[in-house]
Parts: sequence; C-alpha cells; structure tokens
Amino acid sequence: MILDGKCPTGPIEQTWDKHRFDLKLVNPANKRKYNVIVVGTGLAGGAAAASLGELGYNVQAFCYQDSPRRAHSIAAQGGINAAKAYPNDGDSIYRLFYDTIKGGDFRAREADVWRLAQVSNNIIDQCVAQGIPFARDYAGYLDNRSFGGAQVSRTFYARGQTGQQLLLGAYSALSRQIKAGTVKMYNRREMLDLVVVDGVARGITVRNLVTGALESYAADAVCLCTGGYVNVFYLSTNAMGCSVTANWKAHKKGALFANPCYTQIHPTCIPQAGDYQSKLTLMSESLRNDGRCWAPKKKGDTRPPNQIPEEDRDYYLERKYPSFGNLAPRDIASRAAKEQCDEGRGVGPGGRGVYLDFADSIKRLSEDTIRERYGNLFEMYEKITDENAYKSPMRIYPAPHYSMGGLWVDYNLMSNVPGLFVLGEANFSVHGANRLGASALMQGLADGYFVIPYTIGGYLATVKPGQVKEDHAEFKKSMEDVNKDVNKLLSINGKRTVTDFMRELGTMMWENCGMARTKESLEANIKKIPALREEFWKNVKVSGSGADLNQQLENAGRTADFLEFGELLCRDALHRNESCGGHFRSEYQYDDGEAKRDDVNYCYVGAWEFKGVGVEPELHKEPLKFENVHLAVRSYK
Repeated sequence: MILDGKCPTGPIEQTWDKHRFDLKLVNPANKRKYNVIVVGTGLAGGAAAASLGELGYNVQAFCYQDSPRRAHSIAAQGGINAAKAYPNDGDSIYRLFYDTIKGGDFRAREADVWRLAQVSNNIIDQCVAQGIPFARDYAGYLDNRSFGGAQVSRTFYARGQTGQQLLLGAYSALSRQIKAGTVKMYNRREMLDLVVVDGVARGITVRNLVTGALESYAADAVCLCTGGYVNVFYLSTNAMGCSVTANWKAHKKGALFANPCYTQIHPTCIPQAGDYQSKLTLMSESLRNDGRCWAPKKKGDTRPPNQIPEEDRDYYLERKYPSFGNLAPRDIASRAAKEQCDEGRGVGPGGRGVYLDFADSIKRLSEDTIRERYGNLFEMYEKITDENAYKSPMRIYPAPHYSMGGLWVDYNLMSNVPGLFVLGEANFSVHGANRLGASALMQGLADGYFVIPYTIGGYLATVKPGQVKEDHAEFKKSMEDVNKDVNKLLSINGKRTVTDFMRELGTMMWENCGMARTKESLEANIKKIPALREEFWKNVKVSGSGADLNQQLENAGRTADFLEFGELLCRDALHRNESCGGHFRSEYQYDDGEAKRDDVNYCYVGAWEFKGVGVEPELHKEPLKFENVHLAVRSYK
C-alpha cells in the first residue's frame, strides 16, 4: 500500500495557513458534545488536553504517574528551538526548516517540518505568557544559545532544566481546565489496550496501578502522547517507566509503526558505571557550547586529564567538522566518540568515555558565568561521579536517548486508524532519521498547543458525538483480553526476574542494533529475540497479585511488549540497506566513515503493519518528496 500523508500542496510558506482554513470547524456549542481521550500528560499531552479543554471539548486525560508534573518531559535540559532571530545572526523560519530537514538526513516530510518551524515562534510567546522563566540577557531580553546542527543561536532555555519549566507551564494550563471541569484527570492509569469499533478508535482500556482494577473509557477520538521507546535498549536516558506499550497496543489494533529503526544516541551522557545500573544520565547538549570534546592522541594514555598537554590531545570534533566543531549533530558526534574509544583512546573505566572540557571557557568567561549557565548540570554530575567538572573535564559517552520513529500519522496527526491521533515523540513525523537538539520540546508543544486543536476539529466535524459507549461488546472484549494477559503473567511463576529478561534484551539490542548495525548482527537478533520471548512466557517470575499495586506486574507487561517490538525494530533496520542519521549500517559508509544514504531506493517512510506475534510484518511505503530543500549529501565539515 502506498500511504498518503495528506500534505497540502502549493507554496510551502502558505501550506499550514491554507490547510487550517480548509479544515472543517465545530462550533462552540457543539464542542461540548464531544469527548476526547488524551493518553500521556507530558508536553504534548498536557498541552493538548489543556488546549482542547480551553476550546470546550470534554477531555479525559490519563497518566501512569501520580501527577502530570512527573512526565518524562521534565528531564529535558538544554532548551527549545524557535526562529525568533533575536541575536540578528541570520536565522529565519526557512533556516530552521532547512536545518531540521538536513539534520534529519532527508527522511522527514517537508510540509510537517515547515509547519513546525512556522509555529515555533508562537510557542515562545505562549510560554512567556505562562511565566516560563527563560534566561534573559543583561538588558532583560530573552537570551539564546546554540545547539547541534545549527550555525545560529536559536535555543531558548531555562538554565539546564528547560523541560521542567515548560512542563510546569503546561501543567498550570491543564490544572486550570481541571478546575473548570473541561478536563477530567486520571492519574496512576496505564493504557493496556486501544478499543477499535468497526475500524475506528473509540476508547481505551487501562489498569489502575494502585488498585489493580481494569477500567474502560469511551470517546469520539483518542490522542496518544506517550513518548518514545528507547528503553528497548534497557539502559537509556529515559525514565524507567517509559515504554512502547501504548504505541504497541495501538499497533496491534491496526496502527502502522513507521521507521522504528530511527533511534537517537545522545553523545553526552555519563558513562555506565556497572552491570547492575538501572538507567543512564543525560548531560545536556548545551554543554557543548562551552565544553570541548577530546580524547588522548596516544592509545592507552592513562594520565589524569589535567596532566595531558595540549599537543597530546585530539579535539576530534573540531578536527573532523571545523564548520560546526563541538556542535556537530548528535548522530555524528556519537559515532565520533565511539570511534575514539574503538581506536583504544577512550578514557575512564573500560575505556568507554571521552572528555568534555570547560577549562578554556572558564578561563575566557569565569567560573561564575559557567555556573550561572549550567550550575545544576555540574551539581548532578558531581553527585553521580564524585568529580568536580569545574576543576577536571567531564567524562561522557553516547547513550540511547530519543526515538525518531513512532506510529505513522498524516499531516493532521491522525494515524491510519480513524479517530486515533498521535502527538509528540510517539509519532514519526518531523525529525526524519535524526533529531536536532532542542527540537523535541518544540515538537511536543507545537503538536499540543498549535496543531491538534485545529486538526482534531476537522475530524470531529465529520463524526456524530457519543455513538459508542462503554457497554459496547468491543469494550467488554478488550477488558477480557487485558485481564487474560495479566493473569497469564501472574500464573507463570518461573525462575527469572523481569529485569533479567529486560537486561538481556537491552544488551542484545545495544550490541547488535545500537550505534552501528550490520546485516549479520541484525539477523542474529531476529533469530535470538523470538527465543528469548518464548523463554519469557515460560520462565518469568512475577510476584504478588493483580489486585493491588504491583510494579513487577507493570514491568512484566512492558517487557513483554518490548520483546515483540525489538524484533520489529531489527527487521526495519535490516530492510533499510543504507545509512542515514541515527540508522548507521556499517556496510554503507563513505571512505571517511560518514553515513551513505541511498535516495534511489530508500527515500520513503517505512510503515509496518502488524500481522501477528512471530509473523513477519507487512511493509507499506510513503514516498518522500523534496521540492524546497534538495536532496544532497549531508556535510557538517
């Protein structure tokens, strides 16, 4: 099947404005008749629920945390992009559009990316009006800094905790609607099934994580805002609760999964310290504004970093990519760090690390200035490593961080299942094969505040409200299916823990489908994962019952989904015989080690249809056209 993204035609500068005008409207009195479910209350979900409630829709919002304030969006550190061009350094909406297309290695839709760039400025205005404490310069104007893949300063920031501040803004807007009665908030619920009636998304089944009770909710449309899936690698910068479960349940009910092999490895994370670590810690990309990445020139050089003279240091990003230097895009910077370590020039335990050095910036700007910009990040680093990064360089190494792939959506953010909308990191739409830094917050808030309020109305205007209620047979069947899965997990009573299975899967994924992949490594995974999955369903140990709080049971369900999804990720990576962005097949690279795309055969979105567990999925394609930014070999040299 050739997929249609329903992208508007004509001059790209006019596409979003024209499309908004062409969308059907729901009048204010009728909005009160419609129910909308929003799953996930991070930046995309919180903004969407607040905006839809403000418009007058009846919204039911769900999160598995005890409060929307704890969504993983809180962990974003460095900033949010917008084309305000305040520094007068040559930025524009078109340049943000161009940088994002190029940064994604020409694997994203032009129309979606243009819209993102266009509404980016509205996001800053919205957030300032909410009182977000963005950094300001001496005169009181909003300040900007640079991020990877750009030669301008367009990133607005709140020290090293931008995600937290933006989430508090969305939460305040959401709280206002909860008080007004337009949004009903359901905390501590995990979505375990999408209810589809006659091919249309009509609701969800959730588990109350405190009481264990299963609950069903019906609506006229469902919005999934449930984030990404890189915990498939076990160790990642994501919160431990982040999973593929909501997306995977929707996928098994017919939603296509697009480009799952596009996973981002972040170049600046605190290196792994041991085999029994539960997650990894991000060190913001913003640190590369003032920090310089280097490794010893000599193999096996174990001298303390402050005793290695300049002539014995290799500032490898500045050497390889002089135009962008330490602010090369994430996929490129990650592979370069791995290259240093693979050559035996890594630092720290096991030689899996490089240095991020602030000595020159401290000398140039003062320690107080660096503390003002990044103080909380330096404190976090010292708490974890017991090292003072003001006096000695940070040790960093790449780690799984973000997923560019996700459920397939059209220009209106609706999946191929009518009534199912997917927002933020949960969809595939704007980042292509590699996301530029500070663009995740931009996408989440763009989708929630400025896209879905228009596009969901265009759909609801064609739907009669309240056609399906919770007493429909499909809701009863969904509850029975979920209950059956819960009881099955509890009844196995095997000998291996859930964490043991997840760690084994994650190690397999990282080694064979991580920063670099080969045909052989992917085929090995496709053979091993089903065997591990089979053992899981025979030998996993889940203690307790399903009738109360049971985190082992929660994690077992998420691991079961990862054991199915991991195979799809590897199949997608195997079918794409090229290297692009975060998908690096070692067989497809230029002589200098850069990624080698194949635009003749793979310039498309690969969207997979579920055919059954252990059954090869069916591939559908959406061709990508580049009329405004022409296809070219991506270079940051």
